[in-house]
Amino acid sequence: MNTYKIEIKYGLIFVVMSLLWILLEKMTGLHSESIHLHTTYTNFIAIPATAIYVFALLEKRKKDLQGSMTWLQGFKSGMIISLVVMVLSPITQMITFWLITPEFFPNVIKYAVNSRYMTQAEAENYFTLSNYMVQGLIGAPIMGAFTSALVAIFIMKKPVSTV
Repeated sequence: MNTYKIEIKYGLIFVVMSLLWILLEKMTGLHSESIHLHTTYTNFIAIPATAIYVFALLEKRKKDLQGSMTWLQGFKSGMIISLVVMVLSPITQMITFWLITPEFFPNVIKYAVNSRYMTQAEAENYFTLSNYMVQGLIGAPIMGAFTSALVAIFIMKKPVSTV
């Protein structure tokens, strides 16, 4: 377990950041009066999400890998973070939609129907906790793989040779 201590730590940091992001969205009205802007601004979570992976891989390289890291080591470390996020995703979704923003689904359903993006039935079927849980379980490893692969390119570092 000590081998993955850094990855678990940053997986937990990622989950906390995600919940804080949701709280920020709610506080700025993106789940209510400005819901029409939600699909645009929610994507900015990629900035702190990527930063967490960068900090995690830098710490992993420094503390566990003696200052060097191959792309594969970085990718593997990032995927372990993604696994932690994925495992905690259902709990994160429940906290989000039961505690932080229980009005999100009714509001987004109303917006989707009023904007004629979906029928009432389509919106009610799509915007559900169970659907968002499935999306989280699928999305976390996919986005985690992409982020891990990209960040690992920039974090990898060959060992310094002493000749």
